[in-house]
Amino acid sequence: MATGTNIRTYFNGSWHEGDAPIIRAADHGAWLGSAVFDGARLVNGLTPDLDKHCARTNRSAEALMLTPTVSTADMVEIVKEGLKAYAPGAAVYIRPMYWGIDGDVTAIMPSAETTGFAICLEEIPMAAPEAAATLTKTQFRRPVLESAVVNAKAGCLYPNNARMLREARMKGFSNTLTCDVMGNVAETATANIFMVRDGEVFTPVPNGTFLSGITRARHIENLRADGVTVHETVLNYADFEAADEVFMSGNMNKVTPVSAFDTRQYQTGPITRRVRELYWDWAASNA
Repeated sequence: MATGTNIRTYFNGSWHEGDAPIIRAADHGAWLGSAVFDGARLVNGLTPDLDKHCARTNRSAEALMLTPTVSTADMVEIVKEGLKAYAPGAAVYIRPMYWGIDGDVTAIMPSAETTGFAICLEEIPMAAPEAAATLTKTQFRRPVLESAVVNAKAGCLYPNNARMLREARMKGFSNTLTCDVMGNVAETATANIFMVRDGEVFTPVPNGTFLSGITRARHIENLRADGVTVHETVLNYADFEAADEVFMSGNMNKVTPVSAFDTRQYQTGPITRRVRELYWDWAASNA
C-alpha cells in the first residue's frame, strides 16, 4: 500500500528502487497477520529517535513470537544508507518491518526459525503546522493485553483503528478520542493524545491498552525540562471537554493541534506551539 512517492525498499540484503514485492501468498504474515512495523521520520536532514524506533521494531517482533534478525545498530545504518538517495530537504517516512514466513505444526504459531525483514522508505510531506484534527467519540475501544498484542506495533491491531476512523468520518470528523475497555480515554485512532488546562499538561497514563509512543515520551521529557508540569493520569471525556488546548502526538507529524471534540471548539494555544518548538529544537541539537 503506497501512501507516498519515490519509494525505496530494502529486502534480502540490498536496496531496490520502487515498491518491491517482499511477501509470498503462503507466508505466515500474509495468511495469519504476524507482521509488525515501526515508523520514523527524515525531516530537514534530521532523523529524530531513529534508534528508538528501530529498537521497538525488534521488541514488537518478539511480542508476536517472531525472531528479530537485524540488530538495532545495523538497522539504523541500513536506513541511513537508503536515505542517501533522497534529495536534501526531502520528508521521508521510514518503515522497518518483520513478518512470519513459516508456521509451527498447528500453522497458527509463527516459526521462530524464519522471519522476513524489509524497510520501506516513502516521501510523505509533513502536515502544515496549522493543520488541525477534529475528534469525536467512538463506540470502539482499545483492547487489553489478555485479548490482543497491544505491546507491539502490530499490523493486526489496525483494522480496529480503521473502524474508528470510518465512524469518525461518517460523523464529519477526522479522528476519534478513543477509550480503553474501562471507559477511560486512551488515545486517538492514530496517535497519542494530550490536553492542557490552566497551563499544565495532561495525558493518559500508560496502562497497557495503547502504545505509549516514542514521540509522546520525547514531548513529556522536553516539556518537563522547559518547566511545564506534565501529569500522566486517568482522564475521561469530561476532562477533554473542559480542556483549554488539545493536541495529538505521533511520529507522522509529531504534533497535531486539535480544533474540536464533538461540539467543543479549541484554538491552537501557546503550549501546543511550544511543544512543536521544543521538539524540533531538541532534534536539531541532537543531530
